[in-house]
Amino acid sequence: MRSVRFVSTFFMAIVATACNAQSAANVNLDYDRLILLDAEDLAEAGIGEAYLQLLPELQKYVSRPASVEELIDSDIPRYAILVNGAEYVIYSSDSAGSEDASWRCAAYVFFKVVNDQLVHTDVRFFAINAGNDLGGLFLTPEQAVTSRVTLPRPSDWPYLPETAGPWCGQQRAR
Repeated sequence: MRSVRFVSTFFMAIVATACNAQSAANVNLDYDRLILLDAEDLAEAGIGEAYLQLLPELQKYVSRPASVEELIDSDIPRYAILVNGAEYVIYSSDSAGSEDASWRCAAYVFFKVVNDQLVHTDVRFFAINAGNDLGGLFLTPEQAVTSRVTLPRPSDWPYLPETAGPWCGQQRAR
């Protein structure tokens, strides 16, 4: 009787593992839901417009999305946004940095603003690609992780942007 239980338990463990692997392998990203962002557009005073584009999808998860106010001074030049009393400087003549730095900053701030609103939900807004090809998808963390099974290149994996470089959270082949 003991060996029958062992075999039965062992068999159930194999089936469960196979089912989990099968469901993980079947997590495909729905690129029809991809929200195109383009980091260059975000950095060039485009966060407000991109946020308005994102609002209908965000409202599925958050009943009262935050308002985003753009602060643009072309004379200095300076570009910042104001969200819930917090100011995020995307570009300023006072700040040292390249054009790439402003793209990275804009992408990071945009995803931070959205994800800060999603803390009490089961989804996050994940970045897909970077630079001019930057987009975003609302996914559960589990969907983001399991999508790696079907995406062979680490640079295609969903990620949460970070400020630390050089890839700011995006995975690269090692």
